[in-house]
Amino acid sequence: MEHKFKRTLVTTALPYANGPVHIGHLAGVYVPADIYTRFLRLRGEDVVMIGGSDEHGVPITIKAKAEGVTPQDIVDRYHTLIKDSFEELGISFDIYSRTTSDIHSRTASEFFRRLYDEGKFVEKTSMQLFDEKANQFLADRYVTGECPHCHNPRAYGDQCEACGTSLNATDLINPRSAITGNTPVLKETKHWYLPLDRYEADLSRWILEGHKEWKTNVYGQCKSWIDLGLQPRAVSRDLDWGVPVPVEGADGKVLYVWFDAPIGYISNTKELLPDTWETYWKDPETRIINFIGKDNIVFHCIIFPAMLMAYGDNYQLPDNVPANEFLNLEGDKISTSRNWAIWLHEYLRDFPGKQDVLRYVLTANAPETKDNDFTWRDFQSRNNSELVAILGNFVNRAVVLTHKYFNGAVPAAGELQPVDTQALAELATLRDALTANLETFHFREALKEAMNIARLGNKYLQETEPWKVAKTDTARVGTILNVALQICANIAVAFEPFLPFTAGRLSRMLRLDNMKWADLGRADLVAAGTQLGEAELLFEKIEDDAVQAQLDRLARIKKENELKNWQPAPVQPEVAFDDFLKLDLRVGTVKECKRVPKADKLLQFLIDDGTPDGRTIVSGIAKYYDPADLVGKQVCFVANFAPRKLKGVESQGMILSAENADGSLVVMGPTGSVAPGAQVK
Repeated sequence: MEHKFKRTLVTTALPYANGPVHIGHLAGVYVPADIYTRFLRLRGEDVVMIGGSDEHGVPITIKAKAEGVTPQDIVDRYHTLIKDSFEELGISFDIYSRTTSDIHSRTASEFFRRLYDEGKFVEKTSMQLFDEKANQFLADRYVTGECPHCHNPRAYGDQCEACGTSLNATDLINPRSAITGNTPVLKETKHWYLPLDRYEADLSRWILEGHKEWKTNVYGQCKSWIDLGLQPRAVSRDLDWGVPVPVEGADGKVLYVWFDAPIGYISNTKELLPDTWETYWKDPETRIINFIGKDNIVFHCIIFPAMLMAYGDNYQLPDNVPANEFLNLEGDKISTSRNWAIWLHEYLRDFPGKQDVLRYVLTANAPETKDNDFTWRDFQSRNNSELVAILGNFVNRAVVLTHKYFNGAVPAAGELQPVDTQALAELATLRDALTANLETFHFREALKEAMNIARLGNKYLQETEPWKVAKTDTARVGTILNVALQICANIAVAFEPFLPFTAGRLSRMLRLDNMKWADLGRADLVAAGTQLGEAELLFEKIEDDAVQAQLDRLARIKKENELKNWQPAPVQPEVAFDDFLKLDLRVGTVKECKRVPKADKLLQFLIDDGTPDGRTIVSGIAKYYDPADLVGKQVCFVANFAPRKLKGVESQGMILSAENADGSLVVMGPTGSVAPGAQVK
C-alpha cells in the first residue's frame, strides 16, 4: 500500500554561480520541479521547494582568475542574475539561497566535524599535480592537456569535452597548468575520504530492493555504480576558495564541492525554517524529492545518501530522484564553454512576456527518458500551432462570444444536451489522466492531457456552433457558452502548474479566485451572472524574423567557436631545397576577372605577367571574391605548372591563396608595387 506522507520537501540541483542558467538546466531540473511543487500546492499539501546557488568549486576560481576579480565578485554577480531570472520565469522557490552564507558554512563545517570526530573518514596521502610557479596544487579543471582517448589537445583534468570521457588529471598527455602554462609536477598531499564501500550494502538495499519504481535511467545508473563496487571518495581538496576543513593542520584545504553543495539543501531549509527545519529532514512522514539532471545522479543517489547514513541522527533519504536526461540545442550538445546555449536571462530580454511559451516548449519536449533536442523552429511551431491556435483560440472565442451575445455576463446553463454532458464527462477523464501523470513525474504526458482540455473546448464549439444557433435560440447559446466557460475555468486550474502567468490572466478574465486542484473537472466553476473581464489574447504569433534572429546568433557563435578552436594544419613532410627551387613563383597584375559559366567556384583571370599577351589562370575562389574587386590587384602565382583545362578554359598556372581559420581563401600578393612578371625569391 502506498505510503501517505504528511509533507513534501522538494530540492533542486544547485547551479554553479559562475555563469547564467540555460534551457538545459531549465528542462532538466527547474521547470519540472516547479510544475510538481505548484501541483502539490494546488492540492493543499504541505510542500516547500528549496533551491540555491552552488558558490564554491574550481569553475568559479577559474572564472575569477580569467576576469581579474575575486571569487566572491563572481558569485555575487551570478547568484543575483540566476535568482532574478528564476523569479521572472515563475520558478516558485520558497527560498533560493547560496552556499557562501554563514549558515551554510556553519552547517557544512559541523557536518564534516561530526563525521571526523566519529571516525567516519579515512585519511590518505596521494600524489597530485602541483604548479611550482604558482606554488599550489592543481584542481582537475586547472589542468589541461591531450586526451588519451580521442587526442583532443584541449582536454580538462576531469573531462574531455570533445569525446565526453571522464578523466583524472594524471591521465592527460603533456599536462599543463591552466594558471601559468607550466608543466606541473607530482607532489604528495593528504586528504580525507568518505569510505563509500562501507555503505554499499545499505545503499543496495535502499535503492535496488526498495526503489524499483524509480525512473529506469536513475535506477540503472545506481545499479551500475553499486555493481562495480563503491570506492572511498575524497571530501577535501587543496584550494583557497570554499568552506575551510575544520580540522587543525588543514590549512589551505577546503571541503570538496560535491560534499559541500548537497549540504546546502539542509542549510537553506534551516535559513527558511529555523524552528521547524528538522521536521522536513528527520521526520519519516516527510517525503523528500530531489530534482536533478542525469550528471548528478551518483551524487544524489549514492554519495549524499551515504553522507546522511554516516551522520545518522534520523536524517531521511529521498523517496524519489526524478532525474532527466540532457537537452541538446539545434542538434548539438549544449556547452557553456562554447557559449552554445540559450541563456535564460537573454531569452527573457528577447521575448518579453513569453515566459510561459518557454515553459510550455521545454515541458512538451522534456528529455524525460532520453536526450532531446530544442530547435527554434519547433519553438515557433509549438507556440503558433498549439498555444495560439488551440489554447488561446478556444479561450478567446468563448470569452468574445460571451461579450457579444450576453454583454460579458456569464449566461445560465439551461437543459443540457448529450453533446454538453459528453464534453463535461470528458473533463473528469482528462483530470484523472492529468493527475496520474503529475503524481508519477510524467510531466510531458501531463501537459498533453492539459492541452487536451483546450482541444476538447475547440471541438465542443465546432460541434455546437453557437454563432449559428444565436440566430434562432438565445437560451441554447447561453447553455453552450456556459459549458465553454466552465471548460475555460478548468483550463485555468489545469495549466497553473505549467503556465502560471497564463493561468493567472485567464483566472482574472473569468473572475476566478482561490482555485484548487479539487475543483478540476467541475462544471460550476464560473457562476452564472459573473461579469467577465475584457477578452485578451493569451498568446501571440511568433514571426519568422524573431526566430531567424536567434538562428543567426547561433550561426555567429558556431563561427566564433570554429575560429577560436582553429589550429594550423600540420607541416607537410620535408622537401629538398632543390625541389623547391624548381617552382617558378611570380607576381602579376590582374587585368581582367570574370566568373566561369556553369562553374560556381571558378574565376577566370587575365594576368599581366610581363609578357605581351599575359596569361590566363583559373582559380576556385569565386565564393570569396567579387571579380570586379580583384581587377588591378597584384597576385602571386605559380608560373611553371603544365597548362590544364578547367570547364573548357585552359589555365596557365595557379594563383596562391591562404586558407583562413573559417575556411575562406585569401589571395596572396606583395605588400608593395612589383613589376609584372617579377620572380618571388
